[in-house]
Amino acid sequence: MKISTILDHIDSGLMALPEFQRGYVWNRGQIRALFDSLYRRHPVGGLLVWVTESHSAEYRGDVELAPGMVNLLLDGQQRITTIYSVARGKPPVFFDLDSSIFRGLHFHLQDEQFSFYQPVKMKDDPLWLDVTTALKGRYVKHLISLNLPPEHLGKYMERAGRIHQILDRELHTDQITGNDKPLDMVVEIFNQVNSSGTTLSKGDLALAKICADWPQARESMKHAVAKWDDKGYKFSLDWLLRSVNTVLTGEAKFRHLHDKTGAEVQDSLVRAEKAIDNILNLIDTQLGLDHDRVLFGRFAIPVMVRHYDQRSGWASARERDKLAFWFAQAGMWGRFSGSTETAIDRCLEILDTEAEPIDALLDDLRLWHGDLAVEPDHFKGWSRGARFYPLLYMLTRKNEAKDWGTGLPLKLGMWGKMNQLEMHHIFPKSQLYPYGYRKPEVNALANFCFLTKDTNLKIGNRLPEEYLPEVEARHPGALRSQWIPEDPELWKIENYPAFLEARREMLADAANRLLQSLLHGDTRWLGQAPAEPPPPPEVVPGGIETKDEEAAVVFINDWVVDQGLPAGEVEYEYASSIGEPLAVFDIAWPDGLQPGLSQPVAVLLDEDHETLSLAGASDFRCFTSVEAFLRYIRVEMVPSDF
Repeated sequence: MKISTILDHIDSGLMALPEFQRGYVWNRGQIRALFDSLYRRHPVGGLLVWVTESHSAEYRGDVELAPGMVNLLLDGQQRITTIYSVARGKPPVFFDLDSSIFRGLHFHLQDEQFSFYQPVKMKDDPLWLDVTTALKGRYVKHLISLNLPPEHLGKYMERAGRIHQILDRELHTDQITGNDKPLDMVVEIFNQVNSSGTTLSKGDLALAKICADWPQARESMKHAVAKWDDKGYKFSLDWLLRSVNTVLTGEAKFRHLHDKTGAEVQDSLVRAEKAIDNILNLIDTQLGLDHDRVLFGRFAIPVMVRHYDQRSGWASARERDKLAFWFAQAGMWGRFSGSTETAIDRCLEILDTEAEPIDALLDDLRLWHGDLAVEPDHFKGWSRGARFYPLLYMLTRKNEAKDWGTGLPLKLGMWGKMNQLEMHHIFPKSQLYPYGYRKPEVNALANFCFLTKDTNLKIGNRLPEEYLPEVEARHPGALRSQWIPEDPELWKIENYPAFLEARREMLADAANRLLQSLLHGDTRWLGQAPAEPPPPPEVVPGGIETKDEEAAVVFINDWVVDQGLPAGEVEYEYASSIGEPLAVFDIAWPDGLQPGLSQPVAVLLDEDHETLSLAGASDFRCFTSVEAFLRYIRVEMVPSDF
């Protein structure tokens, strides 16, 4: 079938995308590579369509199908979506993402290279031809207007014409036909085709199977995820499907969903969504964790969903708060940082077999980790990638710590969600580095507090011995509310290590009092202080140190998203198989920049030898400069097949 015919069939409703198909996942590098192959007449693969009656077809997009038989695209979605979007100058009706990924594809008539529009590179070079213009056959007048020598004009006309002739290219099309083909059989074929080509995640495969019986499953789940995203919590479809799975099967592994009906999954999604809404409210109100950046135990939530659903809520305030205590403890000690499915399954087994499941979860956590009381040395971590960073945020929210500029409590509703508050270095970095302190000391958690942006700017890089007396004079008690040692001698830069030690003591005491309040007097899991203090934890290397590094990470993340790739995890904690933190990567993609298709990737800027050695020994492909990382995406992330 000619490509032009395929595009016409999409416009006329003779070809559509089945509802169970996943969304568009290509990036701009793959778009360029496809058009380069089409231009050079290289093989690009064929299509697989399901020929079925339009009146019974479940398809994506707001379009009316043609009467009679229609083709539902099973294999080739990425290629056809790409060609259609560039050729028509707009995406097809079944595309529901940001269409800017297709915008501005150009071809250099002399170098015969495809590239997306770059003003500095292209604005003064008339030989860059817009590919959409060429595909629409509107290139002749443009080339004549360039007043080129005849030999050049003829060569460039031929090259532009070769782009236009892409639409005349035949793509081999295999068909699944016959009204005897049930939807679940077609989905099974879809899974087999995609498993051998473009790898799908286990969640994608499970969701495709579910869509065979409930075609609207993907859209229903995307709607739920979008709702939580609006509230500041970013979840994936795989994560939500995990919670649906725990409700329906009591298991973590997706294979347990394969024999469930669409009606069962639909009912379980409703129940899971209700449970998650209530659990997020619990985490917000009882722990103060009101956005994604501080939600350090998200894989504990599917366990909590199972408990909430089985009991139709919480039996009492005591049980509810004890579960919040468990969530915080699981996050602090990295209960789900290793083998996530194994850890979830262990917790689900406890829920389904123990008479007092929350107590049993806490017993199991203490057996796995040890005493659950917070010690001052636990705050020896550093950077926003440290596990106890969310705990510091939790203390700020729940204790209504006061802003040092206004004197008002920093509580829910004052700043909204996400990034309205700013992290403040009590001793400014610009003063500590010249004094000889190293990165782990400068970015120690005990040197952090949260303030409003306006207050942070007004304090600037002044030393505590200068501005803290002013704060206390204007707003008595404001320093104590942020756990600042009251001895003015500790506010001097030469006494910075003693300040950190004193503040760690205060933070640990505040954390234990907050956690104890959730147990309603049943404090057996916190235990007594050990006869000998535990050895201090190893300092976890890595993390963002300077404003320049932070700006570089922001640039990288924005640039990657502009290419149609997923955003990275800023200050990603790389942990061992038993959940012990080993290093903090500035930004990482633990599932790869194309989940299921590429290896894990991390960027580490200006890191020491220890961090680089740990990263090198991991499964991650690591880059130490912005330029090297961007080159990797531009040059190496080219698809091997289409």
